[in-house]
Amino acid sequence: MEKNLNKLYKAKKAARHKLIMLTAYDCPLANILDEAGVEIILVGDSLGNVILGHQDTHRVSMADMIHHTRAVAQGVKRAMLVSDVPYRAASLKNARRLVAAGAQAVKIEGTRDLRLIKQIIRAGIPVMGHLGYLPQSSAKPGLQRSETIVEQARQLEQAGVFALVLELVEPKLAQKVTKAVKIPTIGIGSGKECDGQVLVTYDLLGLSCWSPKFVKKILDLRALISKAIKKYLAP
Repeated sequence: MEKNLNKLYKAKKAARHKLIMLTAYDCPLANILDEAGVEIILVGDSLGNVILGHQDTHRVSMADMIHHTRAVAQGVKRAMLVSDVPYRAASLKNARRLVAAGAQAVKIEGTRDLRLIKQIIRAGIPVMGHLGYLPQSSAKPGLQRSETIVEQARQLEQAGVFALVLELVEPKLAQKVTKAVKIPTIGIGSGKECDGQVLVTYDLLGLSCWSPKFVKKILDLRALISKAIKKYLAP
């Protein structure tokens, strides 16, 4: 499966197909995204911030990821379903647990363990990479400008990842990375020259308690829901 997927996504990049990935943490939202035509649905460990109210993703457990992956999988019929491997939980065993819960691929941050990434891929589980700002190991969000990202991207491509998230990478550098590899890059806060874009759906819809500055809300659902609740509460 992983070889066919890698070939497929390289073909999408070559054809200049723009990938769209959005997050979901439950069945109803996943079903809406799936029916709307979103190509890749990510069960992100961002659920720690968005759903569980944590200040970071570090306290998101495997139990959390399995629970939410299973829920999202119930609402997905067409889209590619990817699940984050949580903080300090990267292992072949845990990748298999996420697949058993319904994921078709896993996302692993950084290049700390290329050997493990290769092992997971050899086991038949596709892996999506993640470079730039790494929420699982970085203290605060910030624009990433290090040229080492280019070499890291090449290392991940050689390891066999089928796509690569670039988070908060300086746009010209993100463009350089995109040109340096044959696999698609999916940007978040990294400019328009990536091969695709990903956002936290709650940020896009204005439901998050706090959102990155680069996010442009398409809708303010928070205000609409508040208005509806106040109307219900009115005598």
